[in-house]
Amino acid sequence: MNHLLLLGGLGTGEVIIIALIVLLLFGGKKIPELMKGIGKGVKNFKDGLSDVETEINKDIQKGEKTDTTK
Repeated sequence: MNHLLLLGGLGTGEVIIIALIVLLLFGGKKIPELMKGIGKGVKNFKDGLSDVETEINKDIQKGEKTDTTK
């Protein structure tokens, strides 16, 4: 995955312009709160994916156990 968040060819200049726009829209005091919220969201998403993966693995293991008893 060579693209940053699937945005294509995003160069340094574009990233700086986006950062300045975000700074103007939200202000310096709101950005840490915004990043904290994004971080919590990403963490919850990863935890959810992990939970789903463990449930799938449990179901697969149960299926293998029932197949070997037949």
